[in-house]
Amino acid sequence: MTLKRKIAHNTIVQLAGKSISTVLGLITIFLVIRSLGAEKFGWYTTAIGFLQFVGIFSDFGFTITTANLLSEPKFDKQKLLNNLFTLRIITAALFQGIAPLLFLLFPYPIEVKIAVAITSLSFFAISINHVFIGYFQTHLKAQIITVGELIGRSVLLIGVILLTKIQAAFLPFMIILTSASIINALYLFYRMPKVHFEFDREILKAVFQKIYPTALCIIFNSFYLQGDRVILPLFTVQSQVGFYGAAYRVLDVIVQIAALTMGILSPLLVYFYSRDQHTEFKKHLQMSFDLMALLLIPMMIGASALAEPIMRFVGGDEFVGSGKILTWLSWTVLGICMGIVYGYTALAINKQKQAVWIYLSDAIISVVGYFIFIPRFGIYGAAGVTIFSEIYAGTMLMWLVYKNTDFTPKFKSVIKILLSGLIMYLCIKYIKLPHVLLSIALGGIVYLISILLFKVVSKETIRELLQFKN
Repeated sequence: MTLKRKIAHNTIVQLAGKSISTVLGLITIFLVIRSLGAEKFGWYTTAIGFLQFVGIFSDFGFTITTANLLSEPKFDKQKLLNNLFTLRIITAALFQGIAPLLFLLFPYPIEVKIAVAITSLSFFAISINHVFIGYFQTHLKAQIITVGELIGRSVLLIGVILLTKIQAAFLPFMIILTSASIINALYLFYRMPKVHFEFDREILKAVFQKIYPTALCIIFNSFYLQGDRVILPLFTVQSQVGFYGAAYRVLDVIVQIAALTMGILSPLLVYFYSRDQHTEFKKHLQMSFDLMALLLIPMMIGASALAEPIMRFVGGDEFVGSGKILTWLSWTVLGICMGIVYGYTALAINKQKQAVWIYLSDAIISVVGYFIFIPRFGIYGAAGVTIFSEIYAGTMLMWLVYKNTDFTPKFKSVIKILLSGLIMYLCIKYIKLPHVLLSIALGGIVYLISILLFKVVSKETIRELLQFKN
């Protein structure tokens, strides 16, 4: 299999796996929302939001750093992997161990505090996965990542179905969530080459030099990405937090797909840039930009057009109010698209240090904004600041990449994608179907036909991607 086709195969496997995983995740959250109701789903959102903040804060960019360092021909791969694994274990245990103790200081019900203690184990497992996923991405073994995620999601779904049938209380849902994450991590560990604890001063020095600008960026990133879900519960009732969290769960699907896509393409950007193949680098950066727009723009338009039916389907009539929040939050996709593409690119060209001020300024502006607007406008204040913070970060990162690479994206494909999205919007908005899933299916078919008619993606390209023989 040629490298091009192997990359294509790897990409399609991950996207197919993510599609199935997303469906399983949506079914799961559908059952959780309906089982818990607005107030207890507010508890769920508060607990998960805090731990996601800690998780992002302590992420440090291990997935992308692992993939990038393993793509560089500097160190012995096994020794490098051992050192990365050791460092990730220590940092994950430290931060996820402290998180439940800090949460005791917050004025929340005891059930929420116990949930944080239980679920911190889930986020510890997720943190360890960062190194495993980076390794498998580098070696184009998408099937292993996909199988691990599907096993975890299947365990979670089966557990939630059983809990729903016996009408379980809040905490058992958090226990099954933690169990699924641990099982996923154990599977990936089993499929890894043997790793053990190892400290090599030279390797760790190189890792710190590579990771600390990324770590600073991600730490600041955590404040504007997760700050709303940490600050919001302090100023509003848990049912409103539940509405906001339910809408955000839909948006999280889009974010996961965007991060997955750039995680696949990022090692290629590193490869071409580190070898001064600037033409190929710009070609693949344009490909990343176009692919991100191709995937995310229809999701943004679809979420906006079908917001209330989607939330009614997900949570029942009690969550219809989340539809307006989802309409607002869908606009963050514009910033997410630019932020993920150019954030990963800044890392690929080793300009993390220059990006620190962008994330720092965004974190300061956003946190101040959350404390000003959330007490006054509640969930709408949180949504408004979130929209600004995403677009601000994406715009500034685009400027940073342009300044250092002279890359200016071509918008020919994006214009065609927007036209395709507009056609899709008109169809799903004004053709009334009896169920929201039928509207989503209609939108997907119309969008696919439109991008083919506008030749955003040609039939020849699709045929080439689907040919995996040598």
